[in-house]
Amino acid sequence: MLNCKQLTELVTDYLEHKMSLGDRLRFQMHLGMCKHCRAYLRQMKLTIETLGHLPAEPMPDDVRSELLQRFKSWKPGAST
Repeated sequence: MLNCKQLTELVTDYLEHKMSLGDRLRFQMHLGMCKHCRAYLRQMKLTIETLGHLPAEPMPDDVRSELLQRFKSWKPGAST
């Protein structure tokens, strides 16, 4: 059985259908018993849908360069 924290960490895999059948069933069992996680899942779906309707705008070159530099130097667990 999953707890709420685990569910929030796995929600992207669930929405992208990247879970094994067993993990998907555990995820759905938790959803069936937890109204807060059901609400969280609805919010995530709405966010994804809303962002999908935003117009694509080109990213300024300086912002792109800064993001790439930050990703290259990022280490798990490090705070910025």
